[in-house]
Amino acid sequence: MIIQRQEDVTTAALIVMEQTTDPRLRQIMVSLIRHLHGFVREVRLTEEEFRDATAILNEMGKLASDTHNEMVLMAGSLGVSSLVCLLNNGDNGTTETSQSLLGPFWRLNSPRVENGGSIIRSDTPGPTMFVTMRVVDREGQPIAGAEVDIWHSSPVGLYENQDPDQADMNLRGKFMTDADGRIWFRSVKPAGYPIPTDGVVGRLLEAQNRHPFRPAHVHALAFKEGYKTLTSQVYADDDPNLETDVQFGVTRALVGKFDRHDEPHPSEPDVEVPWYSLDYTFVMEPGEARLPKPPIK
Repeated sequence: MIIQRQEDVTTAALIVMEQTTDPRLRQIMVSLIRHLHGFVREVRLTEEEFRDATAILNEMGKLASDTHNEMVLMAGSLGVSSLVCLLNNGDNGTTETSQSLLGPFWRLNSPRVENGGSIIRSDTPGPTMFVTMRVVDREGQPIAGAEVDIWHSSPVGLYENQDPDQADMNLRGKFMTDADGRIWFRSVKPAGYPIPTDGVVGRLLEAQNRHPFRPAHVHALAFKEGYKTLTSQVYADDDPNLETDVQFGVTRALVGKFDRHDEPHPSEPDVEVPWYSLDYTFVMEPGEARLPKPPIK
């Protein structure tokens, strides 16, 4: 089709997209063209702005490494990651769900830890935290034999791959649920932290007068055949940034009670006060058990 006016560009592109053999890809591409061309028209994108946009996408690709994923960071900062998660879980976005963002720091092959063990692998000063988690199905029945990956930031807000003072795989561990669907372990209370701001996402936040902080949270990834793989984050109820999470990930269902204890621990005399406890239950939905691609190595 020879273009005679600007509207013809969209018509021509849609004709090509309609030729896509795969029906799902065809649906996605047709909708993408309609919305993308509509966006360009709505904001009347200038030639200079278009060149800047393509340069930004190229820059984001170049920022990808074994320890950093700028694209995932941007998707979260635009609310896209959270929206995709909520649309695809909880009865297609109609009910609460334990699913949440995978985040940019999940790694494969966390060390196996027995229930009751510790995921502290190097000196990590901070309040001791005892965590009990339960994994159940939609009917509330325990799911035994589920593998549960746990990872979280340190009390200074850094994951071990960001911090040379932490041992490899510090504050990470893989557990197996018992007959009651439980795992339990010892760690330190995580802190909220700023997402990396030395790239494109940082410049966007500055331009929008937004802070870069995520509230403190504990990540969990539960895997068992017959259930959709659960990726989740449990947020600390005492964090000041719950309402303004830079990644839009906090839902009411995912706020956990991080109980503070100012009395000595009843069975661990080495624990200093204050110490914290977290008790939380995840709900897994039926579906395909499939691990996501790790965003970092």
